[in-house]
Amino acid sequence: MIHCVLHEEKDSVAVVVVEGIEAGQSMNALILDDNRTITIKANAAIPIGHKVAVKAMATGDTVMKYGTDIGKVVAAIAIGDHAHVHNIKTKRW
Repeated sequence: MIHCVLHEEKDSVAVVVVEGIEAGQSMNALILDDNRTITIKANAAIPIGHKVAVKAMATGDTVMKYGTDIGKVVAAIAIGDHAHVHNIKTKRW
């Protein structure tokens, strides 16, 4: 079963595509460009449609989703963390 998807190897987050991801759950993440999967462990419950970190990121790092810069890290993010407005902000303003 695929739990989350990312487009490219360089993406730092994947999008959760199933309901009910709970803390401690192993997730299969599909890398679309390579048609391969990696496994990550969720550190928290993550709602469908939200992002999960597939790479560790430090404050100030750029967040990549679907091969595009979507913002900067404002609080350190570990692999498996819920990546959302509490730890990522847009660079637009």
